[in-house]
Amino acid sequence: MALVLLCIFFVTLAAGLPLFAAMLSTAFSGIVYIGKLGQLRIMIQQFYGGMEPFSLLAIPYFILVGELMSHSGLTTRLLRFSEALVGHLKGGLGYVTVVASIIFAGVNGSAAADASAVGSIMIPAMKKGGYPDSYAAGLTAGSSLIGPIIPPSIFMILFGAMTKTNVGALFIAGVVPGLLLGLAFIIMHRISASRLGLPVVNAKFSFKELFVSAGGAAAALFAPGIIVGGILFGFMTPTESGAVASGYVLLMGLLWTRQLSFKGIVQSISSTVRLSSVIFIVIGAATIVGWILSSERMPQQLAPLVMQYASTPSTVLLLISIVIFAIGMFMEEIAALVLLTPVFSPLAAQAGIDPLHFGIVMTLNITIALITPPMGACVYIVSSVGNVPLEKMFKHIWPFVVVALICQLLLIFVPELSLWLPRRLGY
Repeated sequence: MALVLLCIFFVTLAAGLPLFAAMLSTAFSGIVYIGKLGQLRIMIQQFYGGMEPFSLLAIPYFILVGELMSHSGLTTRLLRFSEALVGHLKGGLGYVTVVASIIFAGVNGSAAADASAVGSIMIPAMKKGGYPDSYAAGLTAGSSLIGPIIPPSIFMILFGAMTKTNVGALFIAGVVPGLLLGLAFIIMHRISASRLGLPVVNAKFSFKELFVSAGGAAAALFAPGIIVGGILFGFMTPTESGAVASGYVLLMGLLWTRQLSFKGIVQSISSTVRLSSVIFIVIGAATIVGWILSSERMPQQLAPLVMQYASTPSTVLLLISIVIFAIGMFMEEIAALVLLTPVFSPLAAQAGIDPLHFGIVMTLNITIALITPPMGACVYIVSSVGNVPLEKMFKHIWPFVVVALICQLLLIFVPELSLWLPRRLGY
């Protein structure tokens, strides 16, 4: 059944239908295929029901935070702070890119927004500094994967809503894996900087410049504290923290940087509405397909097959990850997350895998697909904002995919990387 739906989905996509229409067509075909035409009337209920969970309201708020930061000049100040912090190192612009992605990840939760905001500034700077354009673009795309792992995270919000997992706990569980991913790209860049003979940005480290840039970026650096701190100490839900962070960034843009204009606010809201609409309509359409698979007991049928080849939680996760990686190469990421989570989460629970551990592994799996050809969204974004030919991106992105997969393996076989911090904080 799953194979039939997958084939129908790819055929409709190849025919040129928009993603949500392809998924609705797949759901309709699935109902016709199993012969339960009476369920057609439930499709609308499932479509809107998939968009109903309150926690999903956090998504437009976190998108708005990132948009307002870009229009208020806070993103530029973050980049200046990152440059003062690591710009004196060999290949400093590359370190700036990774550090900026880590910081930006704490206020947005979207790899696409990270790739666009950081890439539009850093790729031209790296190319001007003598970096090969394919390496500059690849490092930017790879670093953008940190966005959905370090809280907040749009993917984690979706996963939590579908599996009834505490979103705040998922956010906390993503801190160490996100920093691990950032460290992995820093190590990779350190090796590449020596091999490629990359230059420094600043002649020497300056405490004065670091102090001045930190003061300028203080407003932006405080935003992650509002989001994570509010959730951690129980003051706010993820949705409320997103709303408060949006209001905070709005005020900072108007009163602190004074760079946020009325036009910038309108553009931020317009972009948020457009991106949120795309996400929610895909969620609704994917929910119908997931409901069909669940009603046909696909997870229960899949469990014995998986357990036949995997006898431990780690091997179950490894097998699931291989399947998700293969599917993620050809499917839009949010659609893949919404479709596959209902299928694999019961299997993970049956194998005794902690929901937080599975949530982080699932999130990183889907995130890696963002830079995996041929469907990786961040590859297309970075290619566009950095003016780097797409064929070059596809050819040179694989080392960054490998680094991310190594981090994934560490998360699979060392669960404490995901579970240590939330357990310490009582989750």
